[in-house]
Amino acid sequence: MTRAVVLGATGQIGRAAVDSLARDGWEVTAVSRGGDRDTRWPGDVRVVRADREDDGALSAAVGEGCDVLVDMVAYGERHARQLVSLDGRVGSAVVISSVSVYEDDEGRNFDTQSEPDGFPEYPVPITEAQRTIRPGDGSYSTGKAALERELLAAGDRLPTTLLRAGAVHGPYCRTPRELYFVKRNLDGRRRRVLAYGGASRFHPAGVRNIAELIRLAAPRPGTRVLNAVDPDAPSVAEIAAAIDTVMGVEAEDVLMDGPPVDGVGDTPWTTPAPVVCDMSAAEDQLGHRPVARYADSLPETVAFIEERLAGRDWREAYPKMVTAYGDLFDYAAEDAWFERR
Repeated sequence: MTRAVVLGATGQIGRAAVDSLARDGWEVTAVSRGGDRDTRWPGDVRVVRADREDDGALSAAVGEGCDVLVDMVAYGERHARQLVSLDGRVGSAVVISSVSVYEDDEGRNFDTQSEPDGFPEYPVPITEAQRTIRPGDGSYSTGKAALERELLAAGDRLPTTLLRAGAVHGPYCRTPRELYFVKRNLDGRRRRVLAYGGASRFHPAGVRNIAELIRLAAPRPGTRVLNAVDPDAPSVAEIAAAIDTVMGVEAEDVLMDGPPVDGVGDTPWTTPAPVVCDMSAAEDQLGHRPVARYADSLPETVAFIEERLAGRDWREAYPKMVTAYGDLFDYAAEDAWFERR
């Protein structure tokens, strides 16, 4: 039996990764700040309470060593160097990064999207060879790029598989994009406005598919970067329709040809250009085959959101969604838009 240590074990991806590794025969130590246990994990999963910002606590969680360390929450140079400092006791690492590190050939990226003509126009699909944003500490994207740079440079000391995740979805998400359509359906809104003709695509990444990549990379040490997304990249209109199907609802799409107008037509999935990633490298290097398509995992996601919303204001249930997207449900503005049509 080989040993795996999972940092951020009770987060959205961590829960699925612990379960996948444990069922694959690994001796798993699940590390989280709360030290909690997911009821679906096998009983022999060891649970440890530790904050990864505490170097001593992290070192103690690794103990005498492990074959692979899986890190869901690493960010920036400091975390990279923290992991590399464990190289004598860690055989290899699998670390979650993000597709937000990519920039287009004009230097546009997720950090420039609020600027005029600032949204990146990536090739379709994006391969791992696409250029990336300059590392730094000014944003989430630059921090992930800094994490990648440090770990790739230290590959001779700590072989690391970096997984560039897309729009992560599944239970336990703190910022579920699906909330937009789930709540509208619960509120009885049977018409929705979708900008860009409802054709926006932002590649989703299901937690089970990411966990499968982790399971495959864990016994195959190497220094590599791989995209981590679902086998399909549905449009925003297709996502809305799939959620309707799960909830047993019929809704009408009202399509805008162009961008949102005063917020009307915008959704957490809305982009003026597609963000679609290629998975060939994971298939070639790890033999990856997806566990589920996007629609397959929606029933569990929708049920989790409905349960969390029950009897609560959405801003209380999902405060990070407010920070990220503002008022997602300005129905008065939408109704006024319909009246002006």
